[in-house]
Amino acid sequence: MDSRPALLLLGIFTSGGVRPMSAELADRLAARGWDVRLLSTRPGRLARVLHMAFGLVRHRRAFAVAHIDVFSGSAFIWAEMTALLLRRLGKPYVLTLRGGNLPAFAARWPRRTAALLRSARAVTAPSRYLKEAVEPWHAAVIVIPNALDLARYATRPPRRMAAPRLVWLRAFHRLYSPELGPAVVAVLRKEFPNLHLTMTGPDKGDGSLQRTVALARSLEVQSSITIGGPIPKAETPARLAEADIFLNTATVDNAPVTVMEALASGLCVVSTRVGGVPWLVRDGVEALLVDPADPVAMADAIRRILRDPDLAARLSEAGRRRASDFDWSRVLPQWEQLFMRSAGPEPVG
Repeated sequence: MDSRPALLLLGIFTSGGVRPMSAELADRLAARGWDVRLLSTRPGRLARVLHMAFGLVRHRRAFAVAHIDVFSGSAFIWAEMTALLLRRLGKPYVLTLRGGNLPAFAARWPRRTAALLRSARAVTAPSRYLKEAVEPWHAAVIVIPNALDLARYATRPPRRMAAPRLVWLRAFHRLYSPELGPAVVAVLRKEFPNLHLTMTGPDKGDGSLQRTVALARSLEVQSSITIGGPIPKAETPARLAEADIFLNTATVDNAPVTVMEALASGLCVVSTRVGGVPWLVRDGVEALLVDPADPVAMADAIRRILRDPDLAARLSEAGRRRASDFDWSRVLPQWEQLFMRSAGPEPVG
């Protein structure tokens, strides 16, 4: 397909930590024969911005369409700067909205948000939550969900009876409220003495990891919790397969990939009812949803799953069906069609 445009994907592609969805997209497109380049792989914010700016100018004749991940906060600034430079170079670009904080940022900075979104050939979001949140500033947002290779996760039959084996897989950061894990264990441990929670993720350096460890000790539940650092993405399916119940304790969220991975693995999901989560799963169907920062409510949801095998089976089976919507076989063609259309002269709506 010689008519396919050469692509440049702009984001944070440094090694280590959580691999962005755009990097996986680049790999999938390259495997299908697309000409794809990435910017930037440099560590450090300033080095990354400079690398992107010089890289755009240097490779301006080597790509036809660019793609930019758009986050809130200071990251929004580099998205604005990158988009401005692309316009000066006469290059069309696609924006993808990321992060559960973006709606609040857009409400605070409506003119900047509208100016950036309306400058793009197309704007995508991984969830209806983000699409609806930014519609006041750009109505033509295209929903393309985050994607998974489902074959990597279908390793066990659906849970017919859940054991008290809990897993939490996220970054240790205040937005994800990891301290809720030990608090939930403290509520349940006497009733389920064999209950164990494994918490795995990178330390974002805001003290959340230390607070989680300290709380586990003060509640005397440290023997029921294993806390570890980040794991390679390839190990995630095996880590999830060791548990029966997945906890998502976030206070801000969009379309969390870890929840999608838990669904694909057949785990029973208990999550806070925040951000885009209610758009991702239905309460009582694919997951049980509770209010944030409420260890008693989350413990009650876990208790229901452990006490009701029929509920555990229904959640596990429905979760897997929901996860089928995210397989790369369905999602990648949407990206290919979008990039093909974005190389044309008119906005994609």
